[in-house]
Amino acid sequence: MTNMSSQFINDLFSLEGKTAVVTGGTGVLGGMMARGLAQAGAQVAIVGRRREKAEEVAATLRADGYSAVAAPGDVMDRAQMDTLRDQLTGEWGKIDILLNAAGGTTPEATVPADKTIFDMSLDAMRHVIDLNLIGTVIPSMVLGEAMAQHKTGCIVNISSMNAQRALTRSPAYSAGKAGIDNFTRWMAVELASKFGEGLRVNAIAPGFFIGDQNRALLLNPDNSLTTRGQKIIDHTPAGRFGNPEDLIGALIWLCSPGARFVNGTVIMVDGGFNAFSGI
Repeated sequence: MTNMSSQFINDLFSLEGKTAVVTGGTGVLGGMMARGLAQAGAQVAIVGRRREKAEEVAATLRADGYSAVAAPGDVMDRAQMDTLRDQLTGEWGKIDILLNAAGGTTPEATVPADKTIFDMSLDAMRHVIDLNLIGTVIPSMVLGEAMAQHKTGCIVNISSMNAQRALTRSPAYSAGKAGIDNFTRWMAVELASKFGEGLRVNAIAPGFFIGDQNRALLLNPDNSLTTRGQKIIDHTPAGRFGNPEDLIGALIWLCSPGARFVNGTVIMVDGGFNAFSGI
C-alpha cells in the first residue's frame, strides 16, 4: 500500500469501541496509562483494592469526557477476578484489552545499604514476588480466558528495568518482574498457538519513573537527587527520569491494530538506560 491516507493511519492506532481493564489503575503509572487508553477511544475499567480510589480515578476520567468505570478488586484473589470478569463481560459483552499494571515492593523486601541479602525476610520476598508475578498471572488467566472465547484480545504486562539489569537493593521485585518477562513470552505462545493470531501478549519495561514507592530512594525532601538518583541519571542517556505520559505511546501501539503482528515482546521505555554501558 503506497498511498496511505491519514484516516488509515488514525485507524491503525485507534482503540475506538474497545474495552480495556487496567489493574493497578489507581497508581501513578497505571492511572496515566488508563487515561491514555481512554483518550485513544477505549472504555476503561479501573481495578484496584481501594474502592474509593478506583471510583475517584474513574470519575475524573468521566468528568473529562471519557468512558470509565470503577471495578474494585484484588488481583491476588482468583474469586474476585472471576466476579470482575463476569460483571464486565455481562455489561460489555467482551474484553479487548488487559493492562496488568498492579505490582510494587515493600521496605521489608529490599536490602538497605547497611544490610545484606542474608538479613532479608523470606516472607517479605514471597509476598513481593507473588504480588508482581502471580498478580499478573491471575488476571491474565481469568480475563485471558474471556478473550480466548472470542479469539481476540491484547494483554500488556508491566515489567521493569529490574528484570533487565541486576540492580542493587531490590532482589524480590527484580525476581518478580523477571518472571513477568518469561510469562509474557510463554503466554504469547500459548494463546496464539491454541486460540489464533488474534490473541497477543506483550510487555512494557519502564525505566526509572518517580512514584510513591521509590520517591524517597531517588529524591531528597527538597526534590534534589539522592546518591542513587544521581547514579541513575548518570546512566540514562536521556538525562532525566521518565514522565508517566512517556508510557502512553508504546501502550497504545501495542494495543492497536498497528501492532497486530507484534507478540511476545518486551518494549523498553527507559530513556536509553538499558542500552548504556556506562562508558
